[in-house]
Amino acid sequence: MIKTTGWRFFLLTFILLSAATSSYGQAAKAEAEIRSIMQQYDVVGLSVAVVQKEDIVYANSFGLKDLETRTPLSNSDIFRIASISKSFTATALQQLAEAGKLSLEDDVSNLLGFKVRNPRYPEQVITLKMLLSHTSSINDSQGYFTLDSINPAKNPEWEKCYNSYAPGTDYQYCNLNFNMAGTILEKVSGERFDQYVKHHILDPLGLYGGYNVDSLDGSRFTTLYAYNADSNSFSPSPSAYAPRREAIRSYVMGQSTPIFSPTGGMKISATDLAKYMAMHMNKGEYKDTRIISKKSARQMQKEIASNGYGLALTTAKDLIPGKKLKGHTGSAYGLYSAMFFDPKQKYGFVVITNGCSAPDSDEYNKALAATINSLYRHLIDK
Repeated sequence: MIKTTGWRFFLLTFILLSAATSSYGQAAKAEAEIRSIMQQYDVVGLSVAVVQKEDIVYANSFGLKDLETRTPLSNSDIFRIASISKSFTATALQQLAEAGKLSLEDDVSNLLGFKVRNPRYPEQVITLKMLLSHTSSINDSQGYFTLDSINPAKNPEWEKCYNSYAPGTDYQYCNLNFNMAGTILEKVSGERFDQYVKHHILDPLGLYGGYNVDSLDGSRFTTLYAYNADSNSFSPSPSAYAPRREAIRSYVMGQSTPIFSPTGGMKISATDLAKYMAMHMNKGEYKDTRIISKKSARQMQKEIASNGYGLALTTAKDLIPGKKLKGHTGSAYGLYSAMFFDPKQKYGFVVITNGCSAPDSDEYNKALAATINSLYRHLIDK
């Protein structure tokens, strides 16, 4: 009996060691491929995280956090992640909807306190759902750093903020949509935008990040670099982390919200963003902490616009050939970010670079797309 048990223990140990060796070998292959991708696209630094079910099965950082000091990038370093930030705004609004404090079908005019109507369709209500799905018929032509651009009482050219098609009938990506949505969050909740997201999303999940620069450790900020194709060089973008202290000191609730950029201002590490992604992948829950209901999670992932965009999450049908993923991308100040997951097979990827020479015109940044495919091949589809 002892002899048999000994053989079983030996066999189990052998299987576990073989699996670990195989996983290590696959990770090494992925890393070699990623370094080649970085060289091809002049990537400054790259942070990646891979999730399966509720676990981060791989996380690593490559390259530099800062070119001038030659500081290596680490997994704890944080980035301004650009438009992936929109999903935090939508998640927070889903919480308010679940609490009965608003509805996604509410008239944005009533929520904001000034008229929001496409002048070509004055009787057509523009809803919060339309803002979150970029189907509002609103555009960024008058800017999006203040809501004065679309307020008829503040901008004589407010009509230019609207496209020619009727609200709810077509799609155009628009940052103003989400600065309006963030303002609505603040007005309805009574809590300052950055604080609401921290208290109701980040803190419950145990994540380090936020929209307010001064609430974070500045030493963890990853320098972002804009690429100049003419000179084949990179220049830092310090404005990505501008603290805007004067503006915050004179902050007006329900009006100054765009200061924190609900449309793009979240700062977080790739590893913590992957945990947040896992919450969405697992229908609103992560590690026994529920952030939104299953119904709300499904609603965010449901395709609304003709291109597959839902509520601050889109559907990617060609990022990984043959796979249908949910997520979002971001680009600003030279940074490129991507967060995509398979809600059925329960795996996902977060990939962020602080600068690269990959073309800005592609739907998916080529360096990030190649990295995601490499991680999928070696760590998921192994």
